[in-house]
Amino acid sequence: MKNGKAVVLVVEDSAIIRMSAVDLVRSAGYEGLEAQDADEAIRILESRSDIDLVFTDVQMPGTMDGIKLSHYIRDRWPPVKLLVASGNAILEESSLPGGSRFFSKPYDDHAITDAMARLLAGGTSDGSAG
Repeated sequence: MKNGKAVVLVVEDSAIIRMSAVDLVRSAGYEGLEAQDADEAIRILESRSDIDLVFTDVQMPGTMDGIKLSHYIRDRWPPVKLLVASGNAILEESSLPGGSRFFSKPYDDHAITDAMARLLAGGTSDGSAG
């Protein structure tokens, strides 16, 4: 957390969707950072110790997709919360690291900000222990 604000990293290869997601993060009162792929996201995570949540797309170019990225983040930075979204893949949340949440695109902005608030408050979005 930076200056009392949670820091959210948005990972999305589509510039328009990424900008919209960062705007959503900021309108919810969080600091928004952005990366266009997993490699850039990892560089940002390595350079900053204040990232609280990563909101990633599944399909993107580069060395790993959002699923692999979320597992990598969980292994390397266990406290970082994870939200994963996809317009193509309908995922079982069981294929994601524990405590992650999955949303199909197009997602409801309120559902995303609600999930962020719940994850950042230390719980899971569905009320379970994750």
